[in-house]
Amino acid sequence: MSEGNTFDLIIIGSGPGGYVAAIRGAQLGLKTAIIEKDENLGGTCLNVGCIPSKALLHSTEMYHFAGHGAEAHGIDLTNLSISIEKLMAKKSRTVDQLRGGVQHLMKANKIKVFRGLGMLAGDRKVRIKEMSDETVITSKNIIIATGSATIELPFLEFDGETVVSSDQAIAFDKVPEKLAVVGAGAIGLELGSVWARLGSQVDVIEFLPAIAPSFDKDVSKMAERLFKKQGLNFHLKTKVTGLRKSKGKSVLIAEKDGKEIEFEANKVLVAVGRKPYTDRLGLEVVGIETDDKGRIPVDTHYKTAADGIYAIGDVIPGPMLAHKAEEEGVACVERIAGQAGHVNYNAIPNVIYTEPEIASVGQTEAALKEAGIDFKSGKFNLAGNGRAIATDATDGFVKVTACSKTDKILGVQIIAKSGSELIASAVTHMEYGGSAEDLGRTIHAHPTLSEAMKEAALAVDGNAIHSI
Repeated sequence: MSEGNTFDLIIIGSGPGGYVAAIRGAQLGLKTAIIEKDENLGGTCLNVGCIPSKALLHSTEMYHFAGHGAEAHGIDLTNLSISIEKLMAKKSRTVDQLRGGVQHLMKANKIKVFRGLGMLAGDRKVRIKEMSDETVITSKNIIIATGSATIELPFLEFDGETVVSSDQAIAFDKVPEKLAVVGAGAIGLELGSVWARLGSQVDVIEFLPAIAPSFDKDVSKMAERLFKKQGLNFHLKTKVTGLRKSKGKSVLIAEKDGKEIEFEANKVLVAVGRKPYTDRLGLEVVGIETDDKGRIPVDTHYKTAADGIYAIGDVIPGPMLAHKAEEEGVACVERIAGQAGHVNYNAIPNVIYTEPEIASVGQTEAALKEAGIDFKSGKFNLAGNGRAIATDATDGFVKVTACSKTDKILGVQIIAKSGSELIASAVTHMEYGGSAEDLGRTIHAHPTLSEAMKEAALAVDGNAIHSI
């Protein structure tokens, strides 16, 4: 093996977990290589997930405001129209800029980038296949960071035209007249919102009794009410069973209360979750077995069953979130370098980027009740916040939950404009084990939406200032 193909650290996958791990490795003096099978670095998040969907959400929020809120501000926007071609071009420019940024970071940190499919070959080696060429590289430390793929329903297979995943739903060339969305989680709600704002009739079909089911019930109920006003139609406790095509039309078939329901649709977005991407990795070669959900088991230092091989991000247990993968990448590499890398899994925020946004961190009320933990909660409605009133952002609330005995913050739930930004202060206090009183006594600028966080924390003990 030539010296040029021998590294201190090899990372398979260049998504948020992989490329961040590579940068941290380079910073710590490790000779680092990263392998990517797709054309562009950045993984699902940058190329067909987090970033392009947020670009579309922002553009369509502005369009929706222009058509439904501008007049109240004295803004006359007659003959309003939108170009889907230009909308998609704006999204693409955003993605291209960030792709270039990741590429530049690899070069600046002297990280060797290999293009092709990386496969574990045993004896600390990785084979890289690109077309008919093959390269073998070696390292004492290998990190698997291959991310996840969309889940396909066996009775509703993706065809890329009618039945689509989020990959295609961020790139329609025209607004579908009727869009059926299977799943009322983050992806379904976000992309359903995008196309509803642009004029689609959107029907969201969810097997569970609530949308955004990973959040507290009061958050889910308010979200459902607000999103209905925005044009989304929800069909809860409804099971999708198949698709029928007849006379050039597609009809999604579902069941509720033992009765069959039909949804005519030009497009069907299947958004029922993601699964770990471990195909063609050569796990069997090194003796790594996945669990019943296809995930790679690891210990607290991200070590797999194979010596010198680690795994992070969506391929291991835990929430499939880009920022979780990033932190695991940093912690894993720091452990490899002999440092004390660590991830606090009780302080990982979760966000749905609708309008208003839904955000949470820590435990839900249901989880606390199930665990038998005594807690107290404080809630503050945005309708009592000065900045919210001034900026038409009064829909929503902030809720802080704390331990009844110690006042330690156990969880925070938000449904509010800019909820993804507001949640950061809660994460900060939870990182050091802060109390609701700590958060409530933290000075927040006035007038800001963030004051709702302070008020909710004060409300835990009935001391909110701006609510009755």
